Amino acid sequence: MMVPIMPTISTVCIVISAILVAIGWIKIRKGDIQAHRKMMTSAGIFAIIFFIIYSSRTIFIGNTSFGGPEKYKMIYTIFLIFHITLATIGAVLGVISLWTGYKNKLVRHRKLGPYTSIIWLFTGITGVVVYLLLYIIYQGGQTTSLIKAILGL
Repeated sequence: MMVPIMPTISTVCIVISAILVAIGWIKIRKGDIQAHRKMMTSAGIFAIIFFIIYSSRTIFIGNTSFGGPEKYKMIYTIFLIFHITLATIGAVLGVISLWTGYKNKLVRHRKLGPYTSIIWLFTGITGVVVYLLLYIIYQGGQTTSLIKAILGL
């Protein structure tokens, strides 16, 4: 079975990002601010790399629709919408969390950071599940526009 390279690379980037967030969380719990900052900055960079690859692929190639059994299509679509919602919220919170950290707005940063981290970790996990369902467990369906893929058309 041949796995598409771009979705594989972007999924690896988001997994690395989530792992770095987890490490960064551990570092700040231990009081290591410098290591925390490095981990979270690196996590942000890997998230940006993911976003560039994903966006480029979406714009120039399109998205791959679910190729599994028809009886699972609705469950997959609901799961995909959940993942996209988590990813969107996580990305917005990630930008705000990084910004508040860099600007030393630490009261806000400390309140927002744990929620951002949890959402980002779940985004990474659900992203891997989407990848597995599209490219490993089932053979991907048609490559088509984002709207058609989300709506299952």
